[in-house]
Amino acid sequence: QVQLVESGGGLVQAGGSLRLSCAASGGIFSINIMAWYRQTPGKQRELVALITGTGSTNYADSVKGRFTISRDNPKNTVYLQMNSLKPEDTAVYYCNMIMQRAYAGNYWGQGTQVTVSS
Repeated sequence: QVQLVESGGGLVQAGGSLRLSCAASGGIFSINIMAWYRQTPGKQRELVALITGTGSTNYADSVKGRFTISRDNPKNTVYLQMNSLKPEDTAVYYCNMIMQRAYAGNYWGQGTQVTVSS
């Protein structure tokens, strides 16, 4: 059974930094896209950043220049380095992985809370 386990969320002051991690376990994977989404109460989940299997990245306009997504393929892990955090970055952050071959499917982590105080 595929599991995505996130870590790294927490409380930070505005201007601070956090690093989120998300590791997939439960098999040997071929992971195409790895991504981070976030959601606040009453709003739809939104894409924060994604990275493809070839290393191409895409970011939401609101986080460009402040967040960096990266991946470690042998570890089946995706990271989100978040700098210059703002109160409006407060949300539950979810990792997402789109896998191919034996475990083909769209998988989500359980979510990790990020709170930025002003």
